[in-house]
Amino acid sequence: MRKTHYAHPDCELSSTTVFRGKLNDTLVLSAQNIKLGLALDMFTVQRTNLLHDHTVDPAFTGSFGFAWYQSDLQASSEGKINATIKTILLDQIFGFDPELSNPSPVNTFHVGFWFNNPNDANVDGCTFDVTKPTPFNGEHQAGPLAMISVPDATTNLGPLCTNPNTDTTPATCNP
Repeated sequence: MRKTHYAHPDCELSSTTVFRGKLNDTLVLSAQNIKLGLALDMFTVQRTNLLHDHTVDPAFTGSFGFAWYQSDLQASSEGKINATIKTILLDQIFGFDPELSNPSPVNTFHVGFWFNNPNDANVDGCTFDVTKPTPFNGEHQAGPLAMISVPDATTNLGPLCTNPNTDTTPATCNP
């Protein structure tokens, strides 16, 4: 079992817990104090824009790297999101492009949540240029990042890597 906590000033994503399965894993998400009806899109991504201490990474180039669309989420009339997703997540989640000259697998050990509707990001003094949406939903017209996981302080890997190999530089994940 792997439990991850996220922080955002306007909501409480109390936990994302992943249970290791024999053939696939089960992610259980529990959130509260979310804007009623707010729709988010969940991805696993290669990189996060945060450091282990939850501050913005000054070296972040704007690219989350390889991104894997996992699920649509929507807050209930009570401002809660509860979801269960079954897929491969822990230690082995990856993608690759076999047409590249070096089709090395790319791991997506971070979990991020994007605003499904770009207009939902424009509240309480926050502004997002809705004429420049991000591709982080099924229509490729999403808003900005709402919440994302942070890397481990020692390995710099995302929380979906539970078996890091620190004998390599940078650290890798043992499948």
